[in-house]
Amino acid sequence: MASTLCFSSLTFPSSSLHKRIPLTPTTPFPYPSIKSSLDERGNPSTPPKLKNPTNAPKSRSWVSPDWLTSLTRSITLGQGDDSGIPIATAKLDDVSDLLGGALFLPLFKWMNDYGPIYRLAAGPRNFVIVSDPAIAKHVLRNYGTYAKGLVSEVSEFLFGSGFAIAEGPLWTVRRRAVVPSLHKKYLSVIVDRVFCKCAMRLVEKLEKDALNNNSVNMEEKFSQLTLDVIGLSVFNYSFDSLSADSPVIDAVYTALKEAEARSTDILPYWKIKALCKIIPRQIKAEEAVMVIRRTVEELIAKCKEIVEAEGERINEEEYVNDADPSILRFLLASREEVSSVQLRDDLLSMLVAGHETTGSVLTWTLYLLSKHSSSLVKAQNEVDKVLQGRPPSYEDTKELKYLTRCILESMRLYPHPPVLIRRAQVADTLPGNYKVNAGQDIMISVYNIHRSPQVWEQAEEFIPERFDLEGPVPNESNTDFRFIPFSGGPRKCVGDQFALLEAIVALAIFLQHLNFELVPNQTIGMTTGATIHTTNGLYMKLSQRKLTPELVSPATSRRCQCQKHIPWKMLKIAAFSIAFYFSIDVSFYKKRSQTPLLDGGGRRWRPGWLLMAFLGDGSAA
Repeated sequence: MASTLCFSSLTFPSSSLHKRIPLTPTTPFPYPSIKSSLDERGNPSTPPKLKNPTNAPKSRSWVSPDWLTSLTRSITLGQGDDSGIPIATAKLDDVSDLLGGALFLPLFKWMNDYGPIYRLAAGPRNFVIVSDPAIAKHVLRNYGTYAKGLVSEVSEFLFGSGFAIAEGPLWTVRRRAVVPSLHKKYLSVIVDRVFCKCAMRLVEKLEKDALNNNSVNMEEKFSQLTLDVIGLSVFNYSFDSLSADSPVIDAVYTALKEAEARSTDILPYWKIKALCKIIPRQIKAEEAVMVIRRTVEELIAKCKEIVEAEGERINEEEYVNDADPSILRFLLASREEVSSVQLRDDLLSMLVAGHETTGSVLTWTLYLLSKHSSSLVKAQNEVDKVLQGRPPSYEDTKELKYLTRCILESMRLYPHPPVLIRRAQVADTLPGNYKVNAGQDIMISVYNIHRSPQVWEQAEEFIPERFDLEGPVPNESNTDFRFIPFSGGPRKCVGDQFALLEAIVALAIFLQHLNFELVPNQTIGMTTGATIHTTNGLYMKLSQRKLTPELVSPATSRRCQCQKHIPWKMLKIAAFSIAFYFSIDVSFYKKRSQTPLLDGGGRRWRPGWLLMAFLGDGSAA
């Protein structure tokens, strides 16, 4: 039942290190597990005190790092800091995660120590870390004041000028060109043509592993699945990564790890092109980018030839080419003036982002379901009841409400990406009267906001029911930026509906056909690329699952029973006997076929061969 409480800007417990953010009541939210910061009279509630960081036990290290904090503070902040933002004291043991581990984990620890906003000085660069929905909302909605900044700098080697990192007028033009390609009609077509078919191919391969009792790395399989989906949806091209190793998967992961590493490099040596040609890490990253770009360029060239030959043009608002409904076909048929390099960069953005994020969503949702058997049973029962043995349609996905909530709850606990980075273009004052200067890098910790006990009840628990099944699907608007898995504001992810539909369809088909359990004695750790990955994979034991009889529709049941009792072997023998007789009986041919049957090329077909073509395989009948 929807909550009747009013919610407003999040206030973390007050301490000497930070000020409270003023609260103003807003519209009620439909999610009862989101905590209110207001008392019954609508006044700011008095929160408990944070633990004092000075009294907390200090982490041990082989060398005292206090000099590091002092040095970076003096380099980056100077003496006249009047921002009101507390400064985190980083220990070397904490920083180890920032330099190659799970970037977001120490940020969560420091949130508990310093509150909803603090400054983290690292080398010549410092970040303002934000864990407050009100501040996140302010930053993400004010696009003119806050730009991608550091994100563009560290990932330009991969995305070029693609709309994912473009700024200003270029971003406006390219986003306006791309968004129409993701219209409702396209999504409804792609569910059946791509999402279902790719998911069924995965299940068919996994069923063999189930029969052989093999343990399967599902993170790897989901990565392969989502690459195949993106290939067909965006380019109408099958990478066939489920059958053969695709170099694109490794290339994407390598490039994204490099982008993340650059964001925390003390010295941006990668800006010097000469060094990029001799440093192994940079050589590997450049090779990965070449693999991705070459693949995209080849696909664009092939599609462009077809569109030019057919003279195709978009003739309606929700245009879909029947033979090739891909986004690439849509963009080329729109006949917009765009360079080949710009088109490549835009599509490369879709390839990388679409493949990486959905694969991670599927991985962590499956992990959470494997740890919560009651949620798994509810999800499987819903799939059986709604689908009744058939693949899901676009309309079916709207009825898979509990499964959708499982996916969304997974995205709350494991958001992709776990942090968002922006740069202030001008001096600004944040909610709570915190001041930032022009050029200040701001890191919004989505992970912190999604797991904060000041925002969510039982914040660390997997509870799909926290999102009302009959209520709206949660997003940044109806939760006031407490739930931002797809970011928010003008630069919100353009493919949010695509990604959610893909995940729903893939998991529905997986749950429909397979049971699964975690391989025992494996540690599921976290690391980051652009998204949250496991450290060593997610290994599962699979078994084939039979549909519950009472949940199968009568029509499906009758069809299965009829097919079960048809004597296919006898029919095949009879069909081949008749066909063979007709094919060699010349007199029959002369008498019965004075006008021979012709195929499209004008060749003659004897009736016997035609009959064999239709009746030769009983399984197809």
